[in-house]
Amino acid sequence: MSLPQYLLLVVAGFGAGLVGFVTGLASIVSYPALLSVGLTPVAANVTNTVALVAVGVGGTANSLRELTEMGPRLWRWAAVSAVGGLTGALILLRAPAGSFEAAVPYLVAMASLALLLQPQIRKLIVGKKFPVLYPVALGVVAIYGGYFGAGAGVIFLALTLICTGLSVWRATILKSFLLGVANLVAALAFSVSGEVHWGAAAAMALGALIGGWCGPPVVKVIPPMVLRIVVALAGFGLAGWLGLK
Repeated sequence: MSLPQYLLLVVAGFGAGLVGFVTGLASIVSYPALLSVGLTPVAANVTNTVALVAVGVGGTANSLRELTEMGPRLWRWAAVSAVGGLTGALILLRAPAGSFEAAVPYLVAMASLALLLQPQIRKLIVGKKFPVLYPVALGVVAIYGGYFGAGAGVIFLALTLICTGLSVWRATILKSFLLGVANLVAALAFSVSGEVHWGAAAAMALGALIGGWCGPPVVKVIPPMVLRIVVALAGFGLAGWLGLK
């Protein structure tokens, strides 16, 4: 690849990092950028997963206090995300192409609808917690995140807001951390596959690290209702794009 292509990936990585932390839709920026510099779809997918680990690193580094306040349950959820991410990566490497992809637009659309209806859903289940359902559903979403990941952040966010009752601000931080864990474990699996373009991954990761670091202060100043609606509408757009591909 040429120097301009590497610079393009750094810039795209920054955009993916910021957009990914705020909305959970990093891949809508990063994946097309990797395709545009000549990577095959499979190579772009695995390289994208490796590069986007940096979003979680940057976001987590700038929100450690909020994460540690969640206590021991954070590490239980992280373990579930790790197992899910590894499972998704193994499916991608071994299963026939397109195994999950037919269902992806519907999953993203359902998560986006859940985000829009989240206040009404929480009123219906006021005071209820889901100590079993949440980790199970989290594991399933992490499998998808390790496999393909486009829109996984939207699904993570919707699931967390509905099942935990956390604020949009804290749910966004948690989403970034757990998705980062799933990406990290999947990236470790992909690193031995021979499909990762390490130069492209490094360039995009550099931008993504900075974008992820900038994410928490940006989210903190956005009104929760506005953030929730923007993410939901972006999710519907992504679902439509994936459905028409």
